[in-house]
Amino acid sequence: MKRLTLSVPDDATGRVDKFAADSSGLSRSYVQKLIGEGRLTLGGFPLKGSDPVTAGVSMELDVPDPRPLELTPEPMTLSIVYEDDDLLVVDKPFGLVVHPSAGHEGGTLVNGLLALGSNYGGIAGIRRPGIVHRLDRDTSGLLMIAKNDLAQASLMGQLKERSISKTYLGLVHGTVAATTGRIEAPIGRDPQHRTRMAVVPDGRASTTGYHVRERFHEWTLLELDLVTGRTHQIRVHLAAIDHPLAGDPLYGTGTSRRGPEGLTRLFLHSWRIELRAPSDGHLIKAEASLPPELETVVESLRAGEGTRSSSPGTGPGSAGGGKAHGPSTRQSVR
Repeated sequence: MKRLTLSVPDDATGRVDKFAADSSGLSRSYVQKLIGEGRLTLGGFPLKGSDPVTAGVSMELDVPDPRPLELTPEPMTLSIVYEDDDLLVVDKPFGLVVHPSAGHEGGTLVNGLLALGSNYGGIAGIRRPGIVHRLDRDTSGLLMIAKNDLAQASLMGQLKERSISKTYLGLVHGTVAATTGRIEAPIGRDPQHRTRMAVVPDGRASTTGYHVRERFHEWTLLELDLVTGRTHQIRVHLAAIDHPLAGDPLYGTGTSRRGPEGLTRLFLHSWRIELRAPSDGHLIKAEASLPPELETVVESLRAGEGTRSSSPGTGPGSAGGGKAHGPSTRQSVR
């Protein structure tokens, strides 16, 4: 167990639980749990979370040693794109479930991460990897993992401030006319199909930016910037503008659901992430090229009827390059 001394500034105001969470770097829910166990004290007396902070005093917070996560580590081949003392960035393959759940108690990314031997600190009192955002089973690519509470708090804060840049590559059905665009449409549970999401009037505000990388006959390869992070956001937004993702069994129909010849999965890949390091704020950039099964589809499209137009120097496996010039659009779907 470690004891943290939380010194209250002379101008501090607000609730004890919020101040203790902000000062310790622990999540507020975990701090509230510790307070409920009597672990936050002032002069030896336990405090309540709703108590007002007292300026100029020092509180003591006892944090138990993290206990092991009750899951079995399972060695698996994982591609580590970036690692330091605070976080990991992995390139998740298609078909790998991230979190254990009913029906997926094992064989998940979490099981694989536990087998890596990385030095995970305590996150909410448990020694485990902290996955701060999600990728669907059918989506491949980059995923951030916090190694400790402070890193998780930093990454969650950056996500809330929308200062983390997340760019995907997706192949969509049809010819996207505008070279760049922005889709703004609220997303919520589909009232007719409860297993799906949809653009609904009372949904949560959602924004997806896009940029055309290559146009093929009947298909367009897009860079997709996830401004907000709603469930199935990219898939829902693209279907709503009549350009569903190739190989999407849930939101696609007919040709788009089947995809071009050779496609055996959803064509959506988390390609690039830019964030600030939790420790000192330096910029971290990570990229993961298209996996072979998707790169093969793109090469086949190029070899077939040829590329109709493209962005110079921005092939799917490249690290960057210039942007294509052309019209842009902003679409609000209702």
